[in-house]
Amino acid sequence: MPERLTDAQLEHLARELRRQRHDLDAQQVRMDESLDDVRAARGSSDADDEHDPEGPTLSSEWSRISGLTAGLADRSAAIDRALQRVDDGTYGQCVRCGRPIGFGRLDALPWAELCIECARLP
Repeated sequence: MPERLTDAQLEHLARELRRQRHDLDAQQVRMDESLDDVRAARGSSDADDEHDPEGPTLSSEWSRISGLTAGLADRSAAIDRALQRVDDGTYGQCVRCGRPIGFGRLDALPWAELCIECARLP
């Protein structure tokens, strides 16, 4: 069974979560700008959405960017939940069984909510 996180490990992981959250915010701004560009192009009367031989259609770009934006929002929410657990002192404990989540798992996936045993369950 994994041991509880040391103070140094917890500090390292909390710093990494904050860094990743900051990076996600920057990515979200870029995605919002890209979506604004697609919206503007779709609203243009001279945009030929289905017949551009140079690249993807505006509709496919809209779908792609919307999917990426949704993924960023999901990751941001997971990181926010992890940071809340840091604040309330429960970070590093499985939300299902309460056992410690190993440092190696958290180092690879800092927003992990489940220990490896619970993550394997259906």
